[in-house]
Amino acid sequence: MFSTIPLPLFAPVLLVIAAGLLGGLNLRRFTILPWLSEGAALAALGLAALGVGQLIQVGPIQVIWFEGPLALALRLDAVSATMSLLVAFVGWIVMRFSRTYLARDRKEGAFHAQMLVTLAAVQLLVLSGSFVVLLPAFIAVGITLRKLLLFYPDRPQARRAAAKFSLVWHAGDIALLLAALLFALATGTGVFSQLSGSTGSHLEALPHGAVALVVLAAVLKTASFPLHGWLTEVMEAPTPVSALLHAGIINAGGLLLIRLADLVQASPGAMAFLVMIGGFTALFGAVVMLTQSAVKTALAWSTVSQMGFMLLQCGLGLWPLALLHIVAHSLYKAHAFLSSTGAVGTVAKQRRPGEIAVPNLAAVAKSFALSLVLYGIVSTAFVWLAGPKSAQALALGAILIFGVAYLVAQGLADAAPAALTRRTGLAATGVALAYFAFQQVANTLWVTALPATPEVGPLEWALLVLAVASFGLVALAQTLFPLWAHHPASAGLRVHVANGFYLNALLDRLTGGYRIAK
Repeated sequence: MFSTIPLPLFAPVLLVIAAGLLGGLNLRRFTILPWLSEGAALAALGLAALGVGQLIQVGPIQVIWFEGPLALALRLDAVSATMSLLVAFVGWIVMRFSRTYLARDRKEGAFHAQMLVTLAAVQLLVLSGSFVVLLPAFIAVGITLRKLLLFYPDRPQARRAAAKFSLVWHAGDIALLLAALLFALATGTGVFSQLSGSTGSHLEALPHGAVALVVLAAVLKTASFPLHGWLTEVMEAPTPVSALLHAGIINAGGLLLIRLADLVQASPGAMAFLVMIGGFTALFGAVVMLTQSAVKTALAWSTVSQMGFMLLQCGLGLWPLALLHIVAHSLYKAHAFLSSTGAVGTVAKQRRPGEIAVPNLAAVAKSFALSLVLYGIVSTAFVWLAGPKSAQALALGAILIFGVAYLVAQGLADAAPAALTRRTGLAATGVALAYFAFQQVANTLWVTALPATPEVGPLEWALLVLAVASFGLVALAQTLFPLWAHHPASAGLRVHVANGFYLNALLDRLTGGYRIAK
């Protein structure tokens, strides 16, 4: 019997039961209850690990109750097993951190209960195999996360951020509901595995509209430009909430695209839109992040940029790399937020460096040329060893190597010591090797559960050239910034960039955010 039921399915049930105990009992009298939340999260991690073992032993499992548009489906495959294990691991770390972070708070029990319910909803979301399961999970995540954002309801900024989050998140739910209705009208089913077989590789009008709505929902839930502002304002909530949001929940939009990858990839317009909106969001978030002085705010803008980059990967059809990006970003961002409280002290204890080596134009040009040559050598070696790579994967690698060119430029500056030059050279080599190595790992783990990268046509070539050129120009501008940073115009530009060109203020005016904050 248990071989036909995904074992991670029991994790949401366990978490909800533990949440009920934590919310209903008095923590002042039962001091062991904070340990209960961590124990429940650890048990959920154990069930997720058993799910991986179950997948290896019996293969993918799909359980379907009822038929047609209202079918309830749960799915355990390489994607859902990976995400279930990731969510459970991050959830356990966050709950362990919360046990001391919220110690003796008068609402400690309610906080642990709300966190566990949120984790249960996310676990159900990653295991969903149909819209009837996916939609309630998305709605539950939105409701519980709003409660966590309002954990200190007397803070005006928290109320404003929660209001904007609810507006954007539930707008994505509406788009997803409409997509489910269109799919039901076109195919008569809401089960993901049956949709691609019903629509085929060429979409008709209704499925095309449904895919567009799915992409819209994903864009809204990943805090993409221009509705990204709420994500940078959620710092009034406790740090564990920020860690769970940025390391887990914000990835739900990417998981939605990956789960429906066959359908999304069948729509060239949807893929092109993901490349454009994802690439622009990645560049916009990265530029604004560089101007932030507060640690958590900089991390929030980093999340905006990373989510944009993940959408770009989906738009290029690099589905295994997009999933790998979610895993890596989740682990990194959870650690970054949970350790952010000691970041200032850690930096203060470090030895102050000397003057920064400012590269001139010749050093910058040399650094970009050397980085690209190095990338060409490494990519050629991997192609010779592991077989040909898609144009999309090679273009994405070129975009990543532009970030390393900034370090190489400092190493090539006239004032740079020889040790710095060697370090930057080794860093560039390491990044190029790591990119192709991790790409090989991602393909090995998830290639059977995800569609192959599509062939490159004229539209795809144009988008690839545009993406590589855009990221290259921004990297070049960042590298040359020390040369013109002291110009009077740069000070004014920095103020505008630091405020995200006031797009969030416009959203506040449209949504009445300033009135909410009073």
